[in-house]
Amino acid sequence: MSNRLFVTGTCTEVGKTIVSRALLQSFIKQGKSAVGYKPIAINSIDGRKERDAAILQASSSFELPYEEINPIVVEENIALTYSDSPLDYELLSLNLNKLAALADHVIVEGIGGWRFRFNGVPPVSEWVVEEKMPVILVVGTQLGCINHAILTAEAIMHDGLKIAGWVANRINPGMAYYAETIEALKQNIPAPMIGELPYLNHPESRDLSRFIDLSLIDCK
Repeated sequence: MSNRLFVTGTCTEVGKTIVSRALLQSFIKQGKSAVGYKPIAINSIDGRKERDAAILQASSSFELPYEEINPIVVEENIALTYSDSPLDYELLSLNLNKLAALADHVIVEGIGGWRFRFNGVPPVSEWVVEEKMPVILVVGTQLGCINHAILTAEAIMHDGLKIAGWVANRINPGMAYYAETIEALKQNIPAPMIGELPYLNHPESRDLSRFIDLSLIDCK
């Protein structure tokens, strides 16, 4: 298995951070060292740290400086403003390689969906393609998620990358036809379903490893 996995989602707010935490906890429970990496984040919780990156930092095997977990933080008003400045892929790769040398596994959490882009700047997915990382797709189960999942999977494969697995995250506990939706997703995403997270209060403070089956991840 590749020691680097990139976690993307069908959209923003579908549970990429929680699934990343679940993956980290699952590897750690197997006796492996694992660290989270949030290359780019939007906004901060105290002027420096961003919430999702802080969760990944706390979920990792060992303590690392925050700047190594999240090298780039962009304020929302800047992210939505046109810019012709390229992303510093070299910095992202430098930190990624450093973490990969320290840990058995690095879980890299993306930003937004697969084609998320700062206004006027190429999408982060171009960097993922450069690094040839296998992808874990997070599907937030809600109305429209089947369409979003199919389109995202097609985009990932069109870019030449492997979908190593996908995870269903129940973000809407009252969703009608949940079981039927899961079955439709299984039939239409050309990758193994490696986990299913129920709706949980405060999942960032829970042990989520039991919801992930690492043996199903396909990186061949």
